[in-house]
Amino acid sequence: MLLTSSVSIKMPLFGKSQKSPAEVVKALKEAVNALERGDKKVEKAQEDVSKNLLLIKNMLYGTSDTEPQTDIIVAQLAQELYNSNLLLMLIQNLNRIEFEGKKDVAQVFNNILRRQIGTRSPTVEYICTKPEILFTLMNGYEHQDIALNCGTMLRECARYEALAKIMLHSEDFFNFFRYVEVSTFDIASDAFSTFKELLTRHKMLCADFLELNYDKVFSHYQRLLNSENYVTRRQSLKLLGELLLDRHNFTVMTRYISNPDNLKLMMNMLKEKSRNIQFEAFHVFKVFVANPNKPKPILDILLRNQDKLVEFLTKFHTDRSEDEQFNDEKAYLIKQIRELKALPDH
Repeated sequence: MLLTSSVSIKMPLFGKSQKSPAEVVKALKEAVNALERGDKKVEKAQEDVSKNLLLIKNMLYGTSDTEPQTDIIVAQLAQELYNSNLLLMLIQNLNRIEFEGKKDVAQVFNNILRRQIGTRSPTVEYICTKPEILFTLMNGYEHQDIALNCGTMLRECARYEALAKIMLHSEDFFNFFRYVEVSTFDIASDAFSTFKELLTRHKMLCADFLELNYDKVFSHYQRLLNSENYVTRRQSLKLLGELLLDRHNFTVMTRYISNPDNLKLMMNMLKEKSRNIQFEAFHVFKVFVANPNKPKPILDILLRNQDKLVEFLTKFHTDRSEDEQFNDEKAYLIKQIRELKALPDH
């Protein structure tokens, strides 16, 4: 009795219509290889890639008629994907895969990435041993036709601290300062979302990274704040405010608000034509003023402009009467600036 029931359970899993994970992965790898070689049968190879990707996606997500496969089959599938090096191959050849196939790659990748066994994330562990997967994804922003697919996978990777750490501490991270300025709006926005995720999600990791690479990060960041592109300027200014006000970044904030050039830049941005940029600049400017231990160069600038600043802030965004927090902060800044006194000479 036992024997027949185990056989009857096994049989339908891989009935005639259903290939095993090993078979699907093998077929997909062969098709990707053919696509990479670029031989005469490219269309056939593209078709085979799409067909097998769809089979894998259906194993993971199910279809309108079928349930997703059991954990055992998904575990076999994941193992086959790791052993065959197929995740990297798919990403390296993403530009050769047709439109729907590209989306399927991202869905398969993200599903396999989220797999957990107890508290372990086997795919995260696997990618830690193959960081080239991450670097290839980051490099995807160089290519318009795959940038958004790569962005979807990168943000999923960034949720895991071990993977975010590899990305932050790689030279490739600094390419984001270029990607967020590309002329294609949706790609620049997508790159900025990934950039922000990497700099904010894992608080301690981000704080350590910013402290360790302060000069390099902020010399690049300065260029974003001075960008010709309005969206870049506004987004990076808003993110700067968030970074400085996060208590984990106290050391970074203290260093940033001790530099008189940074204060001058914010005072200029308070006078920009765009009200949105003025408003974001206000949230960075307030950190300089609220600092109880202002270095002399900062205090000197504020004292030199004391009357002008009080007059300016009094008239600043007076129509935001509903925004209680903003008005409280503005009143506090005006009071602080009015009461500023020069440091006694020693």
